[in-house]
Amino acid sequence: MLDLASSVLSRLPPEIALCGQLEYLYLHGNRLVDLPAELGRPGRLVYLNVNSNPLGRLSDSIGGLHSLAELRAESVGLQNLPNAICGFEKLRELHLRGKSIRDLPAAANAWPDLRYCNLRNNRLQHVPPSLTDAPRLRELDLRQNGIDALPSFLLTLPVLDKVDVRWNRVRETDAVALELRVRGCLVHL
Repeated sequence: MLDLASSVLSRLPPEIALCGQLEYLYLHGNRLVDLPAELGRPGRLVYLNVNSNPLGRLSDSIGGLHSLAELRAESVGLQNLPNAICGFEKLRELHLRGKSIRDLPAAANAWPDLRYCNLRNNRLQHVPPSLTDAPRLRELDLRQNGIDALPSFLLTLPVLDKVDVRWNRVRETDAVALELRVRGCLVHL
């Protein structure tokens, strides 16, 4: 574990790649505007927290983090996510709460282990269809976006037990929301 949180870092040295046994990396609360490409070298990193940094983008090299199980990139100003994040086959938790994301990459359905997805407070106009093939997704937080309706593919997610779409435009009469409730899913509208 390496905890560099709130260390006033403006850049992460490329030598971080030499920490091949590193599993947990805490970088939240710094001044990082980008991450070195070397961070994406295959290793054992399972947890990456870059919350509250002025990151404008994530490099495609991040796709090399094949062991990553949890990504926290909240309040970082990301507008787009690289397609490379679709290679996180072991991803279980995705935290992208912020103000700028408009969609997830189309190939994001390569997350068979995803259990929790937080896309709160972004600019989504619809539930990302890339979540269609997330059979282990249990909780989906979509509060404070611009979503009008819930898509029917949510009904195909077998273990989905909580969907939060408060502060959107989804109505109490939304057919998918009603059906999810019938099957025991907690739906906050």
